[in-house]
Amino acid sequence: MEKGDAVTALAALAQDSRLDVFRLLVQAGPDGMTAGAIADALDLAPNTLTFHFDRLRMAGLATVRREGRSMIYAAQFETMNALLGFLTKNCCHGTACIPAVACKPARKRSKVPG
Repeated sequence: MEKGDAVTALAALAQDSRLDVFRLLVQAGPDGMTAGAIADALDLAPNTLTFHFDRLRMAGLATVRREGRSMIYAAQFETMNALLGFLTKNCCHGTACIPAVACKPARKRSKVPG
């Protein structure tokens, strides 16, 4: 990913509603969601949502397809992964960044009869 593309993608995500829309699309997976379902889930007006979809599409972060009378929006995972790669390219001086200690759920302590 080029620096200009990264700036465009980050600018598109730098707004509360658009970030919520994108995160919801990521959760929906490659099948995406209808515009109506997204509007309902996020309590956004359809005309406002259209503006946000356009910004995400222009940044390459979302796609749209028509299925019958519905518009289905989906996250563009390739762009998302390219953005993440761009942001972490030089992480830890170019070595693989992994947490030092993996997070694990706390173990329940067994009661010792006393």
